[in-house]
Amino acid sequence: MHSVKPLSVADLYRRSDPAKFQFKTTDDLEDLDEAIGQPRAQEAVRFGVGIDQPGYNIFAMGPEGMGKRTLVEKRFEQMAANQPVPSDWCYVYNFEQPPIPQAIDLPAGMGLKFKQDMEKFVNELRTSLSAAFDSDEYRARRQVIEQEAQEKQEKSLEELQKQAQEKGFALIRTPGGLIFAPMREGDVLSPEEFQNLPEEERKQMESNLEGLQKDLQKILQQVPKVQREIREQIKALNREITEYSVGGWVDELKEKYSDNSKIIDFLGSVREDVIENAENFLASDSSEGGSENIMAALAARARMQQENTLQHYQVNLLIDHSDSHGAPVVCEDNPTYQNLIGRVEHMAQMGALLTDFSLVKAGSLHKANGGYLIMDALKVLQQPYAWEALKRALQAGQLRIESIGQMLSLISTVSLEPEPIPLDVKVALLGDRRIYYLLSQLDPDFNELFKVQADFDEQMDRSIDNQDLYVRMIATLVHQDKLRSFDRQAVARVIEHSARVAGDSNKLSIEVRDLTNLLREASYWSKENGNGVVTAADVQNAIDAQIYRADRLRERMQETILDGTFLIDTQGEKVGQINGLSVIQLGGFSFGRPSRITAGVRLGKGDVINIEREVELSGPIHSKGVLILSGFLGARYARERPLSLTASLVFEQSYGGVDGDSASSAELYVLLSAIAGVPIKQSLAVTGSINQLGQVQAIGGANEKIEGFFDICKARGLSGDQGVLIPASNIKHLMLRQDVIDAVGSGKFNIYPIEHIDQGIEVLTGIPAGEPDEEGNYPEDSINGRVQARLIELAKKVKELTAASKENES
Repeated sequence: MHSVKPLSVADLYRRSDPAKFQFKTTDDLEDLDEAIGQPRAQEAVRFGVGIDQPGYNIFAMGPEGMGKRTLVEKRFEQMAANQPVPSDWCYVYNFEQPPIPQAIDLPAGMGLKFKQDMEKFVNELRTSLSAAFDSDEYRARRQVIEQEAQEKQEKSLEELQKQAQEKGFALIRTPGGLIFAPMREGDVLSPEEFQNLPEEERKQMESNLEGLQKDLQKILQQVPKVQREIREQIKALNREITEYSVGGWVDELKEKYSDNSKIIDFLGSVREDVIENAENFLASDSSEGGSENIMAALAARARMQQENTLQHYQVNLLIDHSDSHGAPVVCEDNPTYQNLIGRVEHMAQMGALLTDFSLVKAGSLHKANGGYLIMDALKVLQQPYAWEALKRALQAGQLRIESIGQMLSLISTVSLEPEPIPLDVKVALLGDRRIYYLLSQLDPDFNELFKVQADFDEQMDRSIDNQDLYVRMIATLVHQDKLRSFDRQAVARVIEHSARVAGDSNKLSIEVRDLTNLLREASYWSKENGNGVVTAADVQNAIDAQIYRADRLRERMQETILDGTFLIDTQGEKVGQINGLSVIQLGGFSFGRPSRITAGVRLGKGDVINIEREVELSGPIHSKGVLILSGFLGARYARERPLSLTASLVFEQSYGGVDGDSASSAELYVLLSAIAGVPIKQSLAVTGSINQLGQVQAIGGANEKIEGFFDICKARGLSGDQGVLIPASNIKHLMLRQDVIDAVGSGKFNIYPIEHIDQGIEVLTGIPAGEPDEEGNYPEDSINGRVQARLIELAKKVKELTAASKENES
């Protein structure tokens, strides 16, 4: 008989001894400088930061709350502190191609100075040109030009008037223009008097009038030419005045930025544009006739035109590193397409959307250029076009700002195409392993762009050295959040809970987020309880409170078992019935729940029917476990003869999917019970998977499963017969609740470590499993012997029925 002894109290929980700590409270401990338990991830990040080759960006992968962002950001900041500050970048107006603003880079801090210099230039330009065009010298020179042209025109008219007088006509100015009127003896003739003149004299005067009209027409035709000459002379005068007012400023700026060819070219274009548009800086002439509304509109239009012209000389400082020290480290929490690569904004004006180079805005890639960028991978993938934009920028090595609406032809508004900016950035994406492996498999560009895989572990070994580091990490988190000090016992309780979270008594969970939450809540309970420092009781209060907030559904499920709605027996014996154990995960809270598994056996052809699978409620892993069970039966009991039975297995009162193989051992036990006709103790519950050799294999959630059945037994009253069968390989994972440990210590509850299916069936039935003899036969009074006998009996019945059927047919 395979005797299995229940586990002792020492096997159920690994305690942390506070007496071994060399401190009184966490105030006595120094902070940690590095993350603990992540040597692989730290080495990967160090390598990714150090290698200066394209494509060696970092993907930090692991569950949430592992401190990925903190570790990566800290390493980036350490590296960035020793690197030079990258260039400033700005956009200026492109006088040759306005839709394509020019990008200019300057040494760190010079971008702001260049912007300020151009602002000062514009202010001085506005003042100096206004003063120059409003000076007496300018007015006098312009008046001379206008007077000379006017005198030239008046001289031509005077000569024409003399010719007209000689021919008997007077040149008269009227509202309708210049006209010739016939005269006699110095008096202008009326139309009647002109018609009464002798015919010969009248015809002569009409002939003379025709000639004078032609001469007048020639003079009037010269007026536009004279006006053009005036405008050209005035324009030349304006250029001269403007050149005189602007030239010194432009030359001074050219000398200041002589080492930047793009700025030299830009300043040259500014000089030419200012000279070309000098008239825009002239004050509007309010002496012209017209209504006040018209004059106000004209003045407003002139001011707008002047401001638009001056806007072309401003500088759009895209990236300013005047206050930076070292390379930039940017964390982008909202990596939308526009937040990533920048955008071109528009303004509503006169019912239309307008834009210019000053409305070009930087994205996080611009801000991180020359340094480091950290983003959440899932957030990037969730934003439309952001992932493709990131890849395109990294592949091309340049930043090109493009409008989504323009790309998709969703808007017809004229937009800009700013010159691309060279990109040199190290990107770190943070995400879980599933995202990394999906991208690696499905995106051919991913492995070329993110060649460094930083894999963050969820746990570390619970060695003495690691435990000392863990204590310092607790102290560091306490100091960072300015929490109450933790005494030795409180720190020991935190370490024990960490092992429970890790699901292994020999491991410690390094999920920093959950640990931080526990420390904060324990500090709160310390305050509520009026303790000077955080004690173990405060930590336990925090743990209990976390469970209480999350276990409403667990309580409801336990109520349905205790009131008989959900059928679970914890006393007596039944044939073909057993208590299996499962774990339910709800968010961050998981708990165990017992389920009744039953088996039915009848004459058949060796089929083991998984009812869950037949109704499509069985997951693939659970179905695999049932097939392994069937393989075990055939290998052990039907090597020389057919397996002449049909068995059915089902999770009773199961209304959802079933998956996992942790119930496969329970299903085999109940099937053996049904075949042999031997009852199973209902005071016991079972978990564990099996292989085809009958070995019981480890499962997950051992602590939760044990506690789930214990809670039901405790509520009904512990008899000392109740207990749970677990795989022996799960002993190291046990970190059970104190009430379970106390019940085991007092002999009221038992936990049996099982290595082989024969051990388990003996515990469940109290009958030896039985060992085969040389011929492969088992003792008749053993479980295996009864199973073997029953199968032989079924095989004989099948043979008899087959023979009878053939006889009837013949």
